[in-house]
Amino acid sequence: MVSELQIRVVPRIAYDMDNLRDYVCTELNVAANRLEDVVILKRSIDARQRIVMVNLKVVAYIDEKPESSPLGNPIDYKSVLDVSRKAIVVGMGPGGLFAALKLIEAGVKPIVIERGKDVESRSVDIAAISRTGKVDADSNYSFGEGGAGAYSDGKLYTRSKKRGSVERILNIFHQHGASSDILVDAHPHIGSDKLPRVIKNMRETILRCGGEVHFCKRVDKLLMDGNRVAGVGCSDGSTFSGPVILATGHSARDVYEMLKEQDVKIEAKGIAVGVRLEHPQELIDRIQYHSKEGRGEYLPAAEYSFVTQIDGRGVYSFCMCPGGVVVPAASGDNQLVVNGMSSSGRNSKWANSGMVVEVRPEDLKGYSPDDELRVMRFQQELESICFKQAGSSQRAGAQRMIDFVEGRASRDLPLSSYAPGIQPSRLDKWLPSFIGNRLRKGFKVFGHSANGFLTNDAIVIGVETRTSSPVRIPRDSVEMRHVVVEGLYPCGEGAGYAGGIVSAAIDGERCADALVSAYYEK
Repeated sequence: MVSELQIRVVPRIAYDMDNLRDYVCTELNVAANRLEDVVILKRSIDARQRIVMVNLKVVAYIDEKPESSPLGNPIDYKSVLDVSRKAIVVGMGPGGLFAALKLIEAGVKPIVIERGKDVESRSVDIAAISRTGKVDADSNYSFGEGGAGAYSDGKLYTRSKKRGSVERILNIFHQHGASSDILVDAHPHIGSDKLPRVIKNMRETILRCGGEVHFCKRVDKLLMDGNRVAGVGCSDGSTFSGPVILATGHSARDVYEMLKEQDVKIEAKGIAVGVRLEHPQELIDRIQYHSKEGRGEYLPAAEYSFVTQIDGRGVYSFCMCPGGVVVPAASGDNQLVVNGMSSSGRNSKWANSGMVVEVRPEDLKGYSPDDELRVMRFQQELESICFKQAGSSQRAGAQRMIDFVEGRASRDLPLSSYAPGIQPSRLDKWLPSFIGNRLRKGFKVFGHSANGFLTNDAIVIGVETRTSSPVRIPRDSVEMRHVVVEGLYPCGEGAGYAGGIVSAAIDGERCADALVSAYYEK
């Protein structure tokens, strides 16, 4: 007999399988020796009340063993080695990876072109940023196999459920080596220590099926045949022919410059800008779990999410990393940018989150609709100021949270997870006032709603600018191709149509479907 149950239990039961089995036996009124297995299908934490509870959906197997796991539904990828149908995928982040896999499902050979290195080699260049302060412009936290998400946490939670199947994306990650926990948890997370291996496995699927992957090739032009993209040209002189899925990520500024130069229509897009806010994780646990003892033996490191409106613009937390670290996310010279990530265990002693302010193009001095790159230029200007404030290094400026709110210098700083190091800096003075003022007011609101959150034990670290693309590449909402240029499928975060790993992956699949429909199903 197989029984499915919806239960609500304390963490001691939810996170200990022996305790959970005992509970299920009691609920079903069966002897322990009859219960062959219990599998958790869904899990979510409810910490709204003083007593933290966990909601579980489980399946119990009584007097019989499961024939197969109820979790996961692997896809059988067939060979495209000898097919003549092909498509180019520029960029190997989640949008590009999932576009390539979807093309294979449709019997189309993907030719994947990535400006950076493979995920293993890329890790060496990333480590060197903290050690030397030098940034490889083609191999960093933004560029390389896996894209910006590969070493920026691997969070898989998204609200973009109307665009495609989130479950399908999670299943593909699981098929390529991610823990089955991502199929279960309400806020699934792979972790920056585990995601590179999953990405490598996805690449190996592409290659095993006959697709091509070309590393260290930077696309610097579109090959045009009248009003149609016929392929791409790379900086090393190589060319590739075919329709193009452009999935280059939110930091590929040279791609936006290229599109503008080639008169491919683009538009300025709003972004969010602010700081990384870092707290002791123990403090966040105490606040979120309503307990002086923190999370205790069973609960995971606590998360938070804050949002408010200040003077007509949103102020909110972004990419919250419990048990995480702050990382240097610049992608070139004269830049200082910070981001956050967590390992799978989320076991560092710090919690960090982007704390950002909505910025619209019209907020920027001198903006006009004809200035498609104005928001991007604003990003660059702010990152350059931050770099200079740090003495032209990756040593980031920081300020204690209450000092920032009250407009005073921090005499000293607590220990931080940011490996290149931090130094006192008056972020309250050099951040643009329309951002800094809203952040200060927002912090007061968040401190009022969560007692203890506004504290000088926390620090703000500058600057966080890469929350999303500063440019949108407009496309037809049904055909998914560029609104003017044929054969070009703008995809994912870099095109302005996604906001994280899962939404970018879904967008990649949609672009692949649209390309196949237009070119190979007529």
